[in-house]
Amino acid sequence: MPTAPRPEQASAPAGLPSIEVAAVGETMVVLCPAPGEPLEHAERVAVSVGGAESNVAGYLARLGHLTTWVSRVGDDPFGRAVVRHVAAAGVRVDQVCVDPAAPTGLYVKDPGPEGTAVHYYRAGSAAARMDPATLADPALAGARVLHLSGITAALSASCRALVEHAVTDRPLADALVSFDVNHRARLWPAEQAAPVLRDLANRCDLVFVGQDEAETLWGATDPAAVRELLPAPQTVVVKDGAVGATALVRDAEPVFVPAPRVTVVEPVGAGDAFAAGYLAGLLRGLDPVRRLRLGHLVAAQALTSSGDNAPVPPWAWFEKLIDAPADAWSPLDLTDPGETT
Repeated sequence: MPTAPRPEQASAPAGLPSIEVAAVGETMVVLCPAPGEPLEHAERVAVSVGGAESNVAGYLARLGHLTTWVSRVGDDPFGRAVVRHVAAAGVRVDQVCVDPAAPTGLYVKDPGPEGTAVHYYRAGSAAARMDPATLADPALAGARVLHLSGITAALSASCRALVEHAVTDRPLADALVSFDVNHRARLWPAEQAAPVLRDLANRCDLVFVGQDEAETLWGATDPAAVRELLPAPQTVVVKDGAVGATALVRDAEPVFVPAPRVTVVEPVGAGDAFAAGYLAGLLRGLDPVRRLRLGHLVAAQALTSSGDNAPVPPWAWFEKLIDAPADAWSPLDLTDPGETT
């Protein structure tokens, strides 16, 4: 895909402090009929907004960190809705380009008895026209973390070039590069995605990957096997749903933290929330155990909410639980109202 002409992009307003986290990726408008109502019979749909990387930025902002979302949207009502939604979460949006020549991406949910199917309308979207120049603005130079995902690499050739540039050339020289593998089978099949995602992940500093997707992509059946496939990053975090998560830090013993019990309302967005919690712990200088605990606790907010970006409790609530003794953490049950206040 040829590199798209770059629209005008605003630099950070004068006087603003340097950002902590720059999250790069596409965010789309989501259309969804009433729960359980098939799309073909729906007379009304709810309009919302969803995107993995902006979800991470939103949770980090709610946790008190200065974040920016880097992307492109169309010059259309959907694009304006996306930008307004992301900004409402407390995320800076001055790194978002408005592209007059391409539309904002869209996806539609289709509930059914076997689960919810998703239909994407994102081919040729404004975000698919991102390229390596997306990271050229000097306002990004002070970021402590650059967060990316494998979704962006699947959108177009220019987007893959952007991710390769970010993880190899390191245009944000002082930033830790965080990468969520986030394989989306509807964007590219596992056999096509597997070598690309492994190569990109292995050039990053911090990698998040689900145990199930690691097995689908690479046949890795446990965290040790994942680490063997990804030896270069400083840290690989393997998430295993309701079981827990393992942090494999170079030259250290693996650390496993079980997930607390929750009543799941909607699983969408929980992985993004976990990544945000872990990154917040990293930015605050917490040890790996507390980073994983914080990841689980933020993920719990997403799991118990119907939206992609749930509200979060005050920091004091998180602090009490991440500092709990091991024998208090293991049986933690967030379905108990007493543990959620």
